[in-house]
Amino acid sequence: MNIHVEGLVAIVIFYLLILIVGIWAAWKNKNSGVVEGVDRSETIMVGGRDIGLFVGGFTMTATWVGGGYINGTAENVYLPGYGLAWAQAPFGYALSLVLGGLFFAKPMRSRGYVTMLDPFQQLYGKRMGGLLFIPALMGEMFWSAAILSALGATLSVIIDIDINMSVIISALIAIFYTLVGGLYSVAYTDVVQLFCIFLGLWVSVPFALSNPAVSDIGVTAVKQLHANQTAWLGKIESLDKWMWADNFCLLMLGGIPWQVYFQRVLSASSATYAQVLSFLAAFGCIIMAIPSVLIGAIGASTDWNQTTYGPIPPMQRDQSDMILPIVLQHLCPAYISFFGLGAVSAAVMSSADSSILSASSMFARNIYQLAFRQSASDREIVWVMRITIFVFGALATAMALLTGTVYGLWYLSSDLVYVIIFPQLLCVLFIRATNTYGSVAGYIFGLILRVGGGEPYLKLPPFIYYPGWTIEEKVHHVTKEVEYLVLQRFPFKTTSMLASFLSNVVFSYLFKYLFESGTLSARYDFLDAVVAKHSAEIMDKTTLVNKNIIGLNEMAPVKPRLSVTLAATFTRKETLTEEEDSSPESPSHENE
Repeated sequence: MNIHVEGLVAIVIFYLLILIVGIWAAWKNKNSGVVEGVDRSETIMVGGRDIGLFVGGFTMTATWVGGGYINGTAENVYLPGYGLAWAQAPFGYALSLVLGGLFFAKPMRSRGYVTMLDPFQQLYGKRMGGLLFIPALMGEMFWSAAILSALGATLSVIIDIDINMSVIISALIAIFYTLVGGLYSVAYTDVVQLFCIFLGLWVSVPFALSNPAVSDIGVTAVKQLHANQTAWLGKIESLDKWMWADNFCLLMLGGIPWQVYFQRVLSASSATYAQVLSFLAAFGCIIMAIPSVLIGAIGASTDWNQTTYGPIPPMQRDQSDMILPIVLQHLCPAYISFFGLGAVSAAVMSSADSSILSASSMFARNIYQLAFRQSASDREIVWVMRITIFVFGALATAMALLTGTVYGLWYLSSDLVYVIIFPQLLCVLFIRATNTYGSVAGYIFGLILRVGGGEPYLKLPPFIYYPGWTIEEKVHHVTKEVEYLVLQRFPFKTTSMLASFLSNVVFSYLFKYLFESGTLSARYDFLDAVVAKHSAEIMDKTTLVNKNIIGLNEMAPVKPRLSVTLAATFTRKETLTEEEDSSPESPSHENE
């Protein structure tokens, strides 16, 4: 193995930069929240709820912009038959941030939740919160794996270092400073991350464009000049329009119900700031995708026979997912490619920490603390978080080493989140009459319809064949193996999401009617969802934070609870009253 020393030095420099910033952020904010009496565990999860506009704008943009984002966008623009028309993530995730800011950021931030699962446990109970943790965890794991896979591909191409070693070392560094500083380290390293991506890639693009082997990308956008390569603008065939729309809705709506997003929302200094940060991040997502789109277009416009890469293009070597680092190495001078490599590597490492912290926050608070150990001390919760940060980091690393392409993992990360959690979030925030019975029904219906459609990236065959399905032949160019996959052109993912939403509403009202009319005896309300809705098992939002200090002015910062214990969350029955017919935005809720 011939390791390029210059590239290794560049990576070490950028890694040290990220590590130093992460440790500095932890030290700078080590006493944050202590004066106000905020629990240390909550400070790790959402900081001191004082993230400002500058840092907040960067860290909110970094919700989606990372190694998987830039590598995956370049990959899809380059792929023959796909192109820019199928590079949906930049626009899909940007719109998800806009919609999140318009409809979801304000109610979540103004009620002072700590994690995304809090409103589910508040309305549906701790058991349902545990079930919803599963798809949320899977999304975070797939997302982290996509990020780390992008890193392994980049390092293996540029400096010929072992993929496994690069992924493991990067994950360990990210885990270390996340353990030390929590959200503050994540937020401040995000600032460095975005600067690294923007500068590193934009420095590389002019050199790649001016390479003699690269044709005019304006011409190749609409015309095929090289064998085995199509116009990089791409097009949407009439047969594929519903599948395209299905995937776009998955990214746009499935990009909302994520702990990595609401982690930033809940750490903002006010509800209005949370909305503004979402809009700024949407703009940032589009801007940060431009160099990746250009690099993908450059890859599609290159006569690889004139480069050191060789006459066989990346697509025919099954290396389409590595097109960004391949362009950096073979179309740019060595010192430029190493600078771009360092930037991408630092960005990947900094992105992985967000998902690891998000999964650990939900487990420590919503599973361990609220479901099993309501009397756990704050110190105990902090230690649980530290252990789970390491465990989830290890799981994401293992998944990155074992799974497939970056773009495939990218879509998978949003899949179950879109089908199951998004409709549940709609119900829990905007249809307060829903209950646990409807939530369980929606979960089951959505899961069956989605899993029934199969998943090629997980080698999962379908048992439901939706209208328009067909068999697609996939050839592995290196091994010459031919794989036959079932392609579902019907928008079954969106159908599954809508079925989950409607099932939640219909079954909620059905069981509400059956119990309240006396058709079913109260003793059968075993989920305490209708007759015993005010059971001590159901979390009330007045115990999540002290609602008396949340003013009607949305600019008023929400201070976390100062004296309410976790045990009181489930035992103070006098606080467990709620008007079922009240709107979530009504004054009665805001002044409880």
